[in-house]
Amino acid sequence: MITGNLARAALALAAIAGLLAVAGKAADPAVDFAREIQPIFQERCLACHGSQTQMHGFRLDRRSDAFRGGDSGVPAIVPGNSSGSLLLRYVSGRDPEVFMPPEGPPLTGEQVELLRRWIDQGAAWPQEEDSSQSPTGASDHWAFQPVSSPELPAVRAKDWVRNPIDAFVLEKLEAKGWKPSPEAEPHQLLRRLYLNLIGLPPNLAEQEAFLKNPSEAAYKATIDDLLARPAYGERWARHWLDLVRYAESNGYERDGAKPHVWKYRDYVIRSFNRDKPFDRFVVEQLAGDELPDASAETLIATGYFRLGPWDDEPADPETDRFDQLDDIVSTTSQVFLGLTLGCARCHNHKFDPLTARDYYSMVAVFNGLQRPRDYRTELDLPIGTPRQLEQYRATSRRIERLQEELDRLRALLRRNFLESGRSNLPALAVQAFLAPDPSRKQKGLRKVFEKQLAEEVGNASVPDTVRERLEAGEREIRALEATRIDLPRGYFMHEPDPSPPATHLLIRGSAANPGPEVAPAFPAILSETVFRPEPRNRSSGRRLALARWLVDSQNPLTARVIVNRIWQKHFGFGLVRSASDFGTRGEKPTHPELLDWLARWFVREGWSVKELHRLILSSNSYRMSRKWDSHYGEEDPENRLLWRLPRIRLEVEAIRDSMLAVSGRLNRRMFGPSMFPRISRAALEGHSDPDTVWKPSAEEEDRSRRTIYVFLKRSLVVPMLEVLDLCDTTKTASRRMTTSVAPQALALFNGEFVNRQARYLAARLENEVGPDPAKQIERAYTLALARPPSQAEKGSLLAFLRRETDDQIRQQDILPANARRGALREMCRVILNLNEFVYPD
Repeated sequence: MITGNLARAALALAAIAGLLAVAGKAADPAVDFAREIQPIFQERCLACHGSQTQMHGFRLDRRSDAFRGGDSGVPAIVPGNSSGSLLLRYVSGRDPEVFMPPEGPPLTGEQVELLRRWIDQGAAWPQEEDSSQSPTGASDHWAFQPVSSPELPAVRAKDWVRNPIDAFVLEKLEAKGWKPSPEAEPHQLLRRLYLNLIGLPPNLAEQEAFLKNPSEAAYKATIDDLLARPAYGERWARHWLDLVRYAESNGYERDGAKPHVWKYRDYVIRSFNRDKPFDRFVVEQLAGDELPDASAETLIATGYFRLGPWDDEPADPETDRFDQLDDIVSTTSQVFLGLTLGCARCHNHKFDPLTARDYYSMVAVFNGLQRPRDYRTELDLPIGTPRQLEQYRATSRRIERLQEELDRLRALLRRNFLESGRSNLPALAVQAFLAPDPSRKQKGLRKVFEKQLAEEVGNASVPDTVRERLEAGEREIRALEATRIDLPRGYFMHEPDPSPPATHLLIRGSAANPGPEVAPAFPAILSETVFRPEPRNRSSGRRLALARWLVDSQNPLTARVIVNRIWQKHFGFGLVRSASDFGTRGEKPTHPELLDWLARWFVREGWSVKELHRLILSSNSYRMSRKWDSHYGEEDPENRLLWRLPRIRLEVEAIRDSMLAVSGRLNRRMFGPSMFPRISRAALEGHSDPDTVWKPSAEEEDRSRRTIYVFLKRSLVVPMLEVLDLCDTTKTASRRMTTSVAPQALALFNGEFVNRQARYLAARLENEVGPDPAKQIERAYTLALARPPSQAEKGSLLAFLRRETDDQIRQQDILPANARRGALREMCRVILNLNEFVYPD
């Protein structure tokens, strides 16, 4: 306990006095412990007096301990006697030496008054409401139970069931007396598949091949073909990058670039394309350096830890260190477990059975990680096999030792030269260089005269033995550098010591207030398994132990979470709509048996994401149309029973890439450093350094690569990406927002990029079908929407072309051919802005 602040105590007493005056006028209503008292304890008291920490021997999460009191021997709570209860004395400010809580604002007058009334009414504390137990019913929460093995439900409309998914969906619809929406049209299904799997529309040949015979065999062959394409990895890697808060700069004031971070992006693309088993994908990212078969690829995978924002000059380095660890713990728990463990940093989780000890036990798993840096500059590291890296390190250590020897020799030469009186430097400068502990002013003098002193020493006579040693040392260094294995570089953290520093539970999350030491462990609610890492030569093995537990078949969350995420990307919403929160405050699954069936099937099938795609996409549930039914919609407007496929707008990457594909300008080159699209001067002017912050890629061909290769700078997001709801890259994002705001219309209709693609599309139409307006309209619709225009649409656009041509001739006094070309460009701009273009179907 800490001596109080009299000013805070006076404020608290004044507030209490006012409330007591009001309270005395009427009978006190009964206080509900669970609803009114327990939340105060959980929020303001248990970080210091809970199950993990009992400052001064006082524990307030269990009835018996709370009533008994702490080390003072005085009862903390005396039922029926608030004035004799030490608890109320401390929180109300009546004690001249002790004021609780010691940090943060005091309890409000209302909170103190609730405690007074509760104690005076007898301090009723039901045994089942002990805060040491998990929140009511939390341990029985569905997500913490083992994955079940549900039987396939019996349904009446058996002909509709193509695979088990349909049986689970249909069961709930039939229970309501409902029917699923009819199957979408072939051209709709084709476009849906293409945009879902590769983020690009089908071209003319692909449309013709499928639509001439849209059979079941052709449908499944299309799925197989799309999953085998390199574009699949580019599409689905972007979904993963949202989850792991990927960006290519650090944020904050300087927003420095992350060197070689694009290699992590390429690793994710390759992993999806190779259908790397998801359990292996998880282990590589969390512990790729600790694997027995570690490689350059698995080292790059651990770049996951380093993707978040980083303050290169924090005001409080110790707090910043724990902020970085919090970023890792919060991201890891949400991405892989669907739990908000980060909410237990300052106190036990308010709603889920996750304690502060659980949180700091997870911190202990990652506490050995270090960020390579040179003050404010981030450093990359060599990548290779363990044997290659050891060879590189051994040679580097020899070079460093030689360099240190030469540096000591040069320092000695410089000191002897200065002490000999041969230097022409001012006396104050000489004193500055000779000072063993230079002042700030002397450091400044050293900087000013460093070059002059080096020239003087270089021109002075040096003993032959010293000169020979310097020359020989330089030769040795050059020889070692020539023989040192040449390894590529990567962006990731490293764990240089198999014995990480001790981790302490921080009281109220403050780095300045460490509590008891905690060891690495799994969250208690999820596992009783003892945490047993296997230390390696250069790491603790803790992350590998965590990763293997995450992908163990007995883990109740990991498989559920990832199959739910895949489902979400195909259906717009997950079976659990709060995809990164499977806790008690998250949404319950709409189809819990289906979720468990999919999770168990996924693990049994070898954690194959591509096989999961095949299963989902081959179902009748996925093939339903988006047709609205007013009766069903009135009763189930959010489509929780899956009676149709919802309409979800495409992400900005798929919109931009589709425009490039339709215009014929898409550059399919994969991998490598990111490209820089053009950004308007107006957008740059809002930045503190508009002249140098963004240098567009020189070649338009490079700027026409897929959007996943756009450089993501946290302080300057490409405006088109930002306005069309690119996710917040400072934290994990389980689902993109879908907003409808005026700047989107301006970006799509007036933006330089869209207008340029409209010009290219117009030129393509002229080149492919000639000057016939009707054929141009038909080709444009087929390219953009995978269908021909209706007669009404064609008539409207023909009228538009005639009117626009006449207007351009009249207003701009140009030749008819040029006017027709200008009108065609305007028509292409309209088509690229159609609502249908930015939706899968």
